[in-house]
Amino acid sequence: MEERIAKFVAALRAAGVRVSLAESEDAWRAIRHMGVKNRDWFRWTLRSTLVKDASSLPIFDELFPLYFGVDQPPMLNPQDDMSPEEQDMLQKAMEDLAGELQQLLNWLMNGRQPSQEELQELAEQAGLDQATSTSQAERYARRMQRLLHWEQLQELLELLWELLAEQGMDPETIQQLKERVAQNMEALQKQLEQFAGQAIGEQTVEEYQKRPPSVDELMHRPFELLTEEERRRLRDEVRRLAARLRSHAALRQKRGQDGRLDAKSTIRANLRYGGVPMELRFRTRRLRPKLVTLLDVSTSMRPVTEFFLWLLYELQDQIQKARSFAYIDHLEEVSEDLAKMPPDDAMRAITSKLPPGHYNTDFGASLRQFEADHMDAVDFRTTVIVLGDGRNNLQDPALDTFSDLGRRSRRIIWMNPEYPAQWGTGDSDMLEYAPLCSEVFQVRNLAQLAAAVDRMLVD
Repeated sequence: MEERIAKFVAALRAAGVRVSLAESEDAWRAIRHMGVKNRDWFRWTLRSTLVKDASSLPIFDELFPLYFGVDQPPMLNPQDDMSPEEQDMLQKAMEDLAGELQQLLNWLMNGRQPSQEELQELAEQAGLDQATSTSQAERYARRMQRLLHWEQLQELLELLWELLAEQGMDPETIQQLKERVAQNMEALQKQLEQFAGQAIGEQTVEEYQKRPPSVDELMHRPFELLTEEERRRLRDEVRRLAARLRSHAALRQKRGQDGRLDAKSTIRANLRYGGVPMELRFRTRRLRPKLVTLLDVSTSMRPVTEFFLWLLYELQDQIQKARSFAYIDHLEEVSEDLAKMPPDDAMRAITSKLPPGHYNTDFGASLRQFEADHMDAVDFRTTVIVLGDGRNNLQDPALDTFSDLGRRSRRIIWMNPEYPAQWGTGDSDMLEYAPLCSEVFQVRNLAQLAAAVDRMLVD
């Protein structure tokens, strides 16, 4: 069952359904809790954990019966209740009539499921390797049936019942034989269709794994799972992504040119008219934020930080002023490095100042250092960006300093690549930091990071 579930998840991904590693783990945990005995419960468990949007439901519904079957009884052995004489009679009649239908008739009369090797041979003869979609499973199952001479089966069975009657077999036994063979025919038909669907699904998975992933797939792939080639492709995408974010900012600027009604200013200006609002005053919005960024450059955070710096580099014209600080076990101001160097060179310069160690991240100590040396970088117009996982290796999280930073700044936006379910586990202090932030974003992939940066540009 475990192997079949893994193949099913792979088939969903190959068919275009986004299933993350975390969602796969959620599915396994849910299945361990709910079990697999109740088919409906099992189906709903997989559907609720693996499918995120309505557009993916038809794909799930198409693939599920191919990997987990339908409510179909197994093939029966019609000879179970027959006497040895009746069995000999049946075998002799089959030998006289079967001919090229011998294999098919043996399966139906003995209740034996075709082996994987026999099914594979049929599939090859039916040209199953040319199939392109699991929706073609029924068509290729019919081709496999034709190779077994299924169309001639009904006529052969009628002759067989007549021959058995002529040989003296009890009519009640013949009727029981007919019913069981009919059940076996239905079960075998379903088995052929299910085999064809699974085989097509596995072919699709193989082709999916061979082809390079699309940019959209890479945008939703966790940073830590990207290969170096995939990272290079995404870096090229960052420029186009930055252009879209710049367009969003320009649209917001156009909409915000007139500003919003400033009630207090309007009332003060119209006191000379007895409070009647003859002159309206509007509050204009600053659309280029003033930033202070606190960047975790530890080994676990480095892939996220690198892409954040690439986006920041491409969006410099959208930022009024920025001061940047990097930290692991202590804090270093890196504003000059980021201003004078491209992101790759800047990252190398930063990590030379902050070499990673073994479980040595200490955001609390870095906050204390920021409070002592750089608090003047923050005022009521400043948006503070924290890019980190909120883990302090059981050190003091300096919540009082972080709270003061929030009161002093315009807002604090935290970007964390971990799943919210991981917050507060182990050495994570994220559950303590989160209530002190204006907004918290998960930034596990480039799509999430771009959405968070887009929000960051709204002052």
